[in-house]
Amino acid sequence: MPGLSVNDAVTVEISLSQALASVRNFGALLVLGDADVITVGQRIREYTSADAVELDFPSLPEFAAADLFFSQNPQPELCYVGRWASTATHGILQGGPLNVAAQAMANFTAITNGVLDVVVDGTAHNINGLSFAAQTNLNGVAALVQGALGGAATCVWNANNGYFIVESATTGAASSVAFASVGSGGIDLSVLMGLGVNSGGIAAAGVAAESLVSAVATLANMSTDWYGLQIASTVAPAQADILAVAALIQGLTVTRIFGYTTSDPNSLSATSTTDTLYLLQQAGYSRTFCQYSSTTKHASAATFGIAFTVDFTGVDTTLTLKFKTALGVTAETLTETQAAALTAKNGLVAVNYDNGSAILQQGCMVNGTFFDVIHGTDWLQNAVQTDIWDLFLSKNKVPQTDPGVTALMGSMIPTFEESVGNGLVAPGVWQGNAFGGLKTGDTLTKGYYLWAPSVASQSQPDRAARKAPLIQAAVKLAGAFHSASVLVNVNS
Repeated sequence: MPGLSVNDAVTVEISLSQALASVRNFGALLVLGDADVITVGQRIREYTSADAVELDFPSLPEFAAADLFFSQNPQPELCYVGRWASTATHGILQGGPLNVAAQAMANFTAITNGVLDVVVDGTAHNINGLSFAAQTNLNGVAALVQGALGGAATCVWNANNGYFIVESATTGAASSVAFASVGSGGIDLSVLMGLGVNSGGIAAAGVAAESLVSAVATLANMSTDWYGLQIASTVAPAQADILAVAALIQGLTVTRIFGYTTSDPNSLSATSTTDTLYLLQQAGYSRTFCQYSSTTKHASAATFGIAFTVDFTGVDTTLTLKFKTALGVTAETLTETQAAALTAKNGLVAVNYDNGSAILQQGCMVNGTFFDVIHGTDWLQNAVQTDIWDLFLSKNKVPQTDPGVTALMGSMIPTFEESVGNGLVAPGVWQGNAFGGLKTGDTLTKGYYLWAPSVASQSQPDRAARKAPLIQAAVKLAGAFHSASVLVNVNS
């Protein structure tokens, strides 16, 4: 419609709110294996069911561990599988996934003069004259391409994921398969097979064999999405590997937990000082737990499955591991002496009791700290960090004033209230050091207490650097009863 713009009189601008950060998922397990399924270029895949893992890792350790994890009741929701190059790997070209229409054999049987240019280990292979007219499935298509490569590489069709894979016959850093390019003199196959550079595939050069701890460090640098770590490989890690991984996990800035299963009978001996459990305990790690099982190879994955069902946003959702049933794990029948030795080393075990029960005990990390304390306080740390971050994101600025400090503390209160609601924190007597208005022996009626000094007390360098005064919080953990004594007085 002709006329003057309404903007001359009325202007309206839309300002979209900035997306706020979210708390990490403290229920995500990484199963780290060495099967030649995930490329070292991709390194990690996400799964939400054991069935999905089985499709990629049938009858492999990765599936065995993931199955134990997902078999718990209630069931955890998320698992990652990562790749450890325990031996030198092949250079690989993993094609882009083909949809149902692209997989139709009619697309291939019509071709009697297919061409494909692909470079393997630096050598160009100019394939031509391929006829798929007689082929009845995509496995046959792959076999013809492999034959044309003359032993330089293999070519297979991965029906589970819907893509072709070309893998160099060599291994190590010099092993490679480049994205295929458009061939000449016939019908191009690079796009049809999903092997071209724009097909959504992955080209990954081979690597030399890497240590287990190097693989864990790589995956830790790649992603903060996973929290727990379970090793499930065909190559059994040496004791030194396990100790190195535990040391790495302990020192990471982004908090993680490592679970290890040992079948070493020396774990049950009070006099043994060479078993892995003893050495982990002596190292004093608070982020590693070690579970003994004589028969269930990846028993600690089940323990992760139990613990990782905790929803910290719920009410009374936190749990202690003791007295829980680890589904899929064969419980041990131990003597009192063996059980005492295992407990003294802070080991976990699924164990039979003479009343017919089979439960997990004791539920500790190898330094004696209970698993639920580490798990819960890791969540609390991240949630509080996210609260303050989101306050900074949502405000034009948080002023360097006492009201600004109050705003910082106020942003954390919903999380501390949530920690009371989920059962991590509870009212109780404060036995720590005094600070602010809190004295040793005072009762934390809310379960927590927050305090910060005035802005006027800040040093000039801190104020110039725009640092907030140190905010201190006291929290009283709710804990959990693991034993009880009852005195029954009888009068006849």
